[in-house]
Amino acid sequence: MTSILMVRRPSAFLPIAMSLAALATITVYVALHGTAPQADEGAAAHIWQLLMVCQVPVIAFFAVKWFPQSPRQALRILGLQLVAALAAMAPVFLLGW
Repeated sequence: MTSILMVRRPSAFLPIAMSLAALATITVYVALHGTAPQADEGAAAHIWQLLMVCQVPVIAFFAVKWFPQSPRQALRILGLQLVAALAAMAPVFLLGW
């Protein structure tokens, strides 16, 4: 199976979509409220946390199912999922939240 066909599997693209949604949540929050840290976590922080944590079982399922069958293509998709997760985590780290 090629990487293009594999990325169409829900267990491959859902973590990427969740990371992008988490990044969009941060972007919208910063656009509306600015970058100053808040005294209490709001809904945006909880949504971001849920999106990031819920990716873990989906990524684990993908790795268990596809890595033994197509290791090279699965490794590419896992790398793409990692890059997407790091992109969603970067603003939180850089802003010191």
